[in-house]
Amino acid sequence: MSNVAEMRVILGDRQHHDRAEELRILEALLFAADGPLDEKTLAARLPAGVDVHALLTQLQKDYAARGVNLVRVAGKWTLRTASDLAWLLTHEAVVTRKLSRAAMETLAIVAYHQPVTRAEVEDIRGVSTSKGTLDVLLETGWVRLRGRRKAPGRPVTYGTTEAFLSHFGLEALTDLPGLDELKGAGLLEPSLPTGFNVPVPSDDPALRDDEDPLEPGDLDLGLVPPAERTEE
Repeated sequence: MSNVAEMRVILGDRQHHDRAEELRILEALLFAADGPLDEKTLAARLPAGVDVHALLTQLQKDYAARGVNLVRVAGKWTLRTASDLAWLLTHEAVVTRKLSRAAMETLAIVAYHQPVTRAEVEDIRGVSTSKGTLDVLLETGWVRLRGRRKAPGRPVTYGTTEAFLSHFGLEALTDLPGLDELKGAGLLEPSLPTGFNVPVPSDDPALRDDEDPLEPGDLDLGLVPPAERTEE
C-alpha cells in the first residue's frame, strides 16, 4: 500500500472514530436533557465545526426502528417513546372531583332549563354565579356552549352533553327525576309554592328561535374566563 493510500485509510478511520464519538456525545446530551434542545445548544457542547444537523439526522435514522425515537418538536430535538408503543406506557386512572354545591345547583338548572344563560341561572338560583363555576362544568365536559341568545349583549346559552347523560346513567334528558321523584328523594320541600313545577327538559340539540349560532372563535379558551374561587 502506498503512503498516500495508507494516509487516506488512517484519516478515514480517524474521521469515522470522531463521528462515532460525536454521535455518542449527542446521544448523551439528548438522553440527559429534561426537555427538547435546539441545535445551537447542542453545538455548544460538541467540537467546533461539527455539522450538528447532519449528526441529528443520522441519529434520527439510527433510532427510527427502536423503541425510542429522536423527534423534532417546535424546532428542537428530543428522545420520545415510539408512537406505536405509547399504549404500553399509558396509565389510566379515575380521578374523583367533588363538585361544589354551587356547581351542582348550576348543573341542575342547566339540565332542566336548557338552553339557559348565566343571567338566567342566577335568576333561578337567586344568587350570583361565579364565572369559575361554569368553567368547572365546561371542563368536566357535562356542559357545553350552545349558541347566543337573541337579546341585548347576545349572552351565551348553555346546555348539557352526551357525557352528562353517560355519567349519570340517563338514556335521555327526559329520564331526569320529575317533581314527585325529587320530593320523594328529599331534594324538595314537601310544601311548595302554588304553581311550582319542574320543567320537562328537552333533548333537542337544535337551536331555538331565540338563539343564534356560535360565532367563529366562541369555542376558544378566551371565551371562558379564569376560574374564580369566590363562591362556596
